[in-house]
Amino acid sequence: MSKEIEKAKDHFGKILEEQLERIEQMKTQKDWMNYEELKPIIIGVVGGDGIGPYICEHAKNILEYLLKDEVEKGKIEFRTIEGLTIENRAKANKAIPDDILKEIKKCHVILKGPTTTPKKGDPWPNIESANITMRRELDLFANVRPVKVPEKNIDWMFFRENTEGAYVLGGKGVNVTDDLAVDFKVTTTQGSERIIRLAFDYAKKNDINKVTVVTKANVVKTTDGKFLNMAEQVAKDYPDVEWDDWFIDIMTAKLIDPARRSQFRVIVLPNLYGDICTDEAAQIQGGVGTAGSANIGKQYAMFEAIHGSAPRMVNEGRAKYADPSSIIKGAALLLSHIGFSDLGKKLEMALDVCARYEKKLKITGRSDGATGKEYAKYIMDTIHNPDLESKWQDYQK
Repeated sequence: MSKEIEKAKDHFGKILEEQLERIEQMKTQKDWMNYEELKPIIIGVVGGDGIGPYICEHAKNILEYLLKDEVEKGKIEFRTIEGLTIENRAKANKAIPDDILKEIKKCHVILKGPTTTPKKGDPWPNIESANITMRRELDLFANVRPVKVPEKNIDWMFFRENTEGAYVLGGKGVNVTDDLAVDFKVTTTQGSERIIRLAFDYAKKNDINKVTVVTKANVVKTTDGKFLNMAEQVAKDYPDVEWDDWFIDIMTAKLIDPARRSQFRVIVLPNLYGDICTDEAAQIQGGVGTAGSANIGKQYAMFEAIHGSAPRMVNEGRAKYADPSSIIKGAALLLSHIGFSDLGKKLEMALDVCARYEKKLKITGRSDGATGKEYAKYIMDTIHNPDLESKWQDYQK
């Protein structure tokens, strides 16, 4: 038995060394990227798996349509990065093959389709999630997801910590014996401070007088306790922003409570809790296909759909009917992030009008609905409709 324990101790020691090294890197981080100084801003388009290349192509076409003048002026450059498929990743036995990661790092922002994460029973090696790896490699510490449902008085902005918690070490647990398995969770002062400060900054800049911090600090006292303690410290720098804290279990209940949910505005959470709450929130909005996601770091940013790769749709020949709304929402977030907030706003408005107001075309995932290409064209036509804003205002009512 002592042999097994010593082996586990050695494994844990290596994890601690890795995390202490990561802390030192965070302490010497560069400043935020200034996109106004870049020429060109390089947008990498990474299709991923399954329906990913299909829906990414539709979102890319919309971006190229909106940024046509900037591309012609040399201010924007698009690069298509192929090969981030489960087949290539399995062959390399890596979440992201080295040559693909090298190309990704040559870009400033990434538009990314869904990627398959192998699970038990799949015909693939047990490689780490490509998303988790990309977030770590590019230090995309903030997963930012807006959810808005005007008819339910819902206007939420989630800030999910992206590089710590249970997920970052999810592939590094240890089977001490056949009867004992242990996984690890990590929380650092630096990692907690930067995501919490980003949430408070957003609230202050947007005149939102409410930040909610979500943990399970009453039970997970050390790691979640540190996250909550950091919130108390950061909040002192924002005396005009009110804040409160909730535990993850009751928070998931309150998000579906019509009497309470409209009171939440900006919500900041550790990794696992953020994943749970943002998917629940997307479902309230209309499903995960309606929500986009921004993964923000100081030097890189990645924008994506929040749903899976849907290999069944591809196998059944239905990929062309896949709904591109989530990745197009990600494209709208991308536009705003790199300085084209007016275009980003127009694209978001067009998405709302097409999906929730006019509904001239409907995506069903099958041949009885529109194709993704047809739906993307509908959105592009709507963007420059002179009545777009008035229709959007009617929807808001």
